[in-house]
Amino acid sequence: MSNIPRPYIIEFDQIGDPSLGYISVAEKETLPFIIQRVYWTYYTPESVRRGGHAHFELEQILIATAGRIVMDTELSSGEKHQFVLDRPNLGLYIPKLCWREMQYSHNAVQVCLASMEYTEKDYIRDYSQFKKII
Repeated sequence: MSNIPRPYIIEFDQIGDPSLGYISVAEKETLPFIIQRVYWTYYTPESVRRGGHAHFELEQILIATAGRIVMDTELSSGEKHQFVLDRPNLGLYIPKLCWREMQYSHNAVQVCLASMEYTEKDYIRDYSQFKKII
């Protein structure tokens, strides 16, 4: 399992200036996988912690297009990291076999770029099962 990459921040180019606004672009040259699905999460109460799962094969890039999201990750090796997404030009790459939990600000909007279409069988929802994969 040691060949599984770590989660890492991707800083997308911020094109524009303060007087006109900005655009950031995710293109195949800037991504570690080909996007197969895009979804977004919003109106999540601050008291709710989302995630609580890992994936056998799915890779993702999570972007806080608004607000702030604190991401706690754990690899199957036990290595833990915390990331703060608070700018719309930052994305967090999450590899397969990476447990994640997220805490959102009241105004957070998260966009997810995913490497696969949805399939329930790819989810690891039981933390004890995740720990056994080590």
